[in-house]
Amino acid sequence: MEEEIQETDKQEETNYQNMSEKEWKQRLTAEQYQILRNKSTDRAFTGPFVGNKATGIYVCAGCGLELFLSDTKFDSNSGWPSFFQTINQDNVGLVIDRTHGMTREEVICKRCLGHLGHVFNDGPAPTGLRYCINGTSLKFNEIVNDIHTNT
Repeated sequence: MEEEIQETDKQEETNYQNMSEKEWKQRLTAEQYQILRNKSTDRAFTGPFVGNKATGIYVCAGCGLELFLSDTKFDSNSGWPSFFQTINQDNVGLVIDRTHGMTREEVICKRCLGHLGHVFNDGPAPTGLRYCINGTSLKFNEIVNDIHTNT
């Protein structure tokens, strides 16, 4: 049974990474497409989830992969949802980004390779990291009385 689950996970990853741009445009909103596929960004303080204080799990808007727990979110006053830790290191990738005259680490979803945001070394304890994430690249599954709801 465990082998079947692992095989399904591999198949899902392959399917997302092989989707055409046309399929992505059908799957995502125009804003999600610009951020996840074209590496755009939300304007500061305008994207969803900046002020969200609900309990739940943040997932990739492109493929639904779990990325961050709400208890790792903090107010960085940066204008974007910020987290000090991922839900699982295997779910996100880091890529060197040398655009805009600077060097940063881009955060991507490992399943669909969607652009999420950037990570910086100015976050709180215990990690010292600040995952600065575009709210439009996320969906939120709220947990109310141990029941998940999707937003």
